[in-house]
Amino acid sequence: MADRQYELVYILPPDTNEQQVAELHEQIEQVVARLNGNIEKNENWGRRRLAYEIGHHKEGVYVLDVINGSGELMKELDRRLKVMDQVIRHMVVRVDEEKSVVDRTRTKRQSSSERRRVKRGLPPQRQPGEGRSPGDSDDDGDDRFDGVEV
Repeated sequence: MADRQYELVYILPPDTNEQQVAELHEQIEQVVARLNGNIEKNENWGRRRLAYEIGHHKEGVYVLDVINGSGELMKELDRRLKVMDQVIRHMVVRVDEEKSVVDRTRTKRQSSSERRRVKRGLPPQRQPGEGRSPGDSDDDGDDRFDGVEV
């Protein structure tokens, strides 16, 4: 089975210190290493207000991990995080699928654009200086209607 990319976000109680966050991260690293995965990125977002009260907590310490691994790895992490009293909430999202959809959409748009250009007798790729540049907008330099009320 191919490795997939997942984002794991977990929320810890607001009184959690850096050492406790590091200890929990070590536990997660050990599980990931044991099941042949790797942690690509770890971000501590710090203390933030929760969208709604969970238990008696109105704030929490948010931590993001980007993990490459199998579905079995994520099932094991999910199981372990559910039973940890230290974790208020956690969520796992598979993100590699979204990236492949974006790439597929981009290539479809580019190929259809190239086909339309060839039908019109133009080269498939846009040439420098051709068309609008990304910073252009319709009303640049046109002040004829500034201050006019309708």
